[in-house]
Amino acid sequence: MDATHDVAIVGGGPVGMGLAIDLAQRGLSVAVIERYPEPQKVPKGQNMTQRTLEHIDAWGCEPEMRAARVTPRGVANGGLVTYGTLLSEHFYEFLPRESVQPFYGQTVDRMPQYRTEAVLRARAAQLDGIDTRYGWAFDTLAQDTDGVTLRIKAHKGTQTDTIRAQFVVGCDGSRSTVRETCGITQTQSDHDRKMVLLVFTSPELHDLLGARYEARSFYNAMAPELDGYWRFLGRIDGQTEWFFHAPVPHDTTRENSDFAALLHEAVGRSFALDVTYVGFWDLRFALADTYRAGRVLIAGDACHSHPPYGGYGINTGFEDARNLGWKLAAEIQGWAGPGLLDSYDAERRPVFASTDRDFIRRFIAADREFLANHTPGDADFAHVWNARNEGASEVFAFAPNYVGSPIIGGDGSPSAKGDHEFVARAGHHMAPRTLSDGRTTYEALGTGFTLFDFEANLGRDFELAARDKGLPLSVVRDVYAGELCDYEERAILVRPDGYVAWAGDWVDANKVLARANGAF
Repeated sequence: MDATHDVAIVGGGPVGMGLAIDLAQRGLSVAVIERYPEPQKVPKGQNMTQRTLEHIDAWGCEPEMRAARVTPRGVANGGLVTYGTLLSEHFYEFLPRESVQPFYGQTVDRMPQYRTEAVLRARAAQLDGIDTRYGWAFDTLAQDTDGVTLRIKAHKGTQTDTIRAQFVVGCDGSRSTVRETCGITQTQSDHDRKMVLLVFTSPELHDLLGARYEARSFYNAMAPELDGYWRFLGRIDGQTEWFFHAPVPHDTTRENSDFAALLHEAVGRSFALDVTYVGFWDLRFALADTYRAGRVLIAGDACHSHPPYGGYGINTGFEDARNLGWKLAAEIQGWAGPGLLDSYDAERRPVFASTDRDFIRRFIAADREFLANHTPGDADFAHVWNARNEGASEVFAFAPNYVGSPIIGGDGSPSAKGDHEFVARAGHHMAPRTLSDGRTTYEALGTGFTLFDFEANLGRDFELAARDKGLPLSVVRDVYAGELCDYEERAILVRPDGYVAWAGDWVDANKVLARANGAF
């Protein structure tokens, strides 16, 4: 059976649809299998970092995404951590992501995942290369040396169909049937905690919080009885609609629980509310032991899942899609080196492991230790509490990078932990600086590799080497002056996903491009 598509994507949520757009914009034909005709209205995945908006911009729908926001612009994207209740006298700012704005080409934003999905679906509908199968679900697959045969079935009904693609990507969530079908195992850590997700409306709560604090997007309450876990309140719109996560007893059900009382306890006083949704989830961490099984790959929650602490989930999934998109396109279009596609796993899996270890688990452990050793009755409580305000440092430290990956090189391993600098460093995201024509280097990036030549006179060498290897490359030439000197390098090669592949003053262009393209 001849291939009907270059790539088939199982799961048309935000990660699957973002990957489909990325591939289609690179000239590939894509089938997307998604069981739900409309996005499911559950307000998860709300926080969108600057880096995520760079992806959205690359996918051609940044203005539309901004217009889909429901939280007013005056509400800060970050949050507060409180002690005891959400109306506590003890609080500090948490994760003010606006503080790293100068290092990115786009600003943060915030919206419910169903709004994000709607915008991405609309963008996908504009691209001829995307064949979207709404109302269909994955059944099974079989792969061979030339491709993958994918059998799908109607989500409601008995109809079946077959798709043949060169590659299949499972973006079908934490219970991924694609991952299980391919025998990809996971390493899991279960915290033995049942969590509830409540969606509710309450204009009165907006007034209560407004009388206590400046408006924030989310509020985390920590208390000794929670053992390091949070009661987490977030805004959906600016005033009326909210969502809430909290640990609950294992025997909690919709029928045997008073969720209004739980919310009153968390806030610290009674208020009028109307619960519109109740869901449950288990607090656990999971990481796939590989992101690839032959011609089948996985991305997003199919690869990794974790509690919604810090808003890393949807942003990590989008980064998976952007990393994988150009590598799959290179493989299918014939310009990838033999190790390029495998570098997706080599780069992305360690970054999530670091996100898990160095950020989310560390939040829980640090809170547990603090709660075990300090109470408001202690003479030094206020001093110790205020010293915990590390929100800005956490934001600066979260800087996913690919140092040490097979296509970057260097000492170390890819990690979520790093720092933000304007200096151009191989394996790190490239921060924007202003060119002499008024554009930023972010605005000047091409869709393939981009070489910035600031009087290094390497542009011609890279153009010839790229032509010889069939690599897409654009060259931006400028004088080494002004803000460009912040890079401290006169030549910078940037990958299609915005990460620096190499920086220096002189190099063998053939060797640099070979490594960056997986021919190491």
